[in-house]
Amino acid sequence: MAERMTYLLVDGENIDATLGTSILGRRPRPEERPRWDRLLEWAERAFDQDVTGLFFLAATTELPTSFVQALLAIGFKPIPLSGEGKVVDIAIQRTAEALVDRDADVVLVSHDGDFVDQVSALCDGSRQVGVIGFTEFVNSQFRNLPGVRIFDLEYDLGAFNSALPRTRVIPIDEFDPLDFL
Repeated sequence: MAERMTYLLVDGENIDATLGTSILGRRPRPEERPRWDRLLEWAERAFDQDVTGLFFLAATTELPTSFVQALLAIGFKPIPLSGEGKVVDIAIQRTAEALVDRDADVVLVSHDGDFVDQVSALCDGSRQVGVIGFTEFVNSQFRNLPGVRIFDLEYDLGAFNSALPRTRVIPIDEFDPLDFL
């Protein structure tokens, strides 16, 4: 039997869109994007086991070859997809559904509520389940799922080389008035 694994399911378009639209107000420059290798390193430390990073990409017109090569070099398995509809969402949903039958931990990197049902099915008490994103933009339905841990790309993972222009929204269970007095 294979050793337990953590699967890191990355919806890069969702992260990029949130970073650009909601945080920067413009298209992110390369140096402003997450350092994807830090996600793999963080997951290995946080879950204390091997990690398989699956990075889902819509490749409807042209495959971003240099980005795919960079993902491969840092240890991700890029999954380029084409077809009708939200192909990245469909592929992540199918992957999460397939992981229900595996003895594995799962971390979703997305804010998208389209994955709530699949993440909910993974919350069976037999695995660790996480969601990574900008915590203030993560779909609120994830917070109601039993056992789901939500991690912030910037504050918890340190995935950026410099601070982003945003104000951290503090979950009430993390609020300490002494931090402000």
